[in-house]
Amino acid sequence: MRIILLGPPGAGKGTQAKSMSESLGIVHISSGDLLRDHQARGTELGSTARSYMQQGLLVPDELIIGMIQERIKLSDAEKGYVLDGFPRTVEQAGALEAALEKQGETIDRVANIRVSEEELIMRLGGRWICRHCQRPYHEVNAAPRKHGECDDCEGELYQREDDVPEAVSKRIKVFAEQTVPLIGYYNGKGNLVEVDGEGSIEDVRESLLSAVS
Repeated sequence: MRIILLGPPGAGKGTQAKSMSESLGIVHISSGDLLRDHQARGTELGSTARSYMQQGLLVPDELIIGMIQERIKLSDAEKGYVLDGFPRTVEQAGALEAALEKQGETIDRVANIRVSEEELIMRLGGRWICRHCQRPYHEVNAAPRKHGECDDCEGELYQREDDVPEAVSKRIKVFAEQTVPLIGYYNGKGNLVEVDGEGSIEDVRESLLSAVS
């Protein structure tokens, strides 16, 4: 199966996409992970993308479409994949559709995780990550035993540049303006399913698996 997972920042797409890929035996492809890999390696794309992400803005289409197209052609994606974080605009969706048509493929399901703005602000504004091992924490839902220190490796906890309050508000606004039209786009194609994202992780996972099966 080829699945796209939609949802606002903070909806839990990464967690759910990883779980779905394991349950369905298909690869998880995260645009965010690919971008961070480019940044860690100091590529030109990574440096350019960072300047947009620091402002809570979407990375321009031309910087990411080619990267995604190249990734889905790899052998581990032949049996299917869950796309997490891409496409984010109707233009990106059209480019993906054109690329898949050349390979004789289509997207089977597009799952949209619905979460209220109030819940998103609470989730994102309190999120912290270990600088060393990348374990995530949350001030309300999953606080560390010692303030500012990872329970596992004692690494320093930091807040991502796009998780500070000002960037969170901008991310939600950008999502509403640029990404919400995707819901209508895929609904018109008849492959959209929607799931309530405010339940437990397990409940959301089961709802997603049921919706895409």
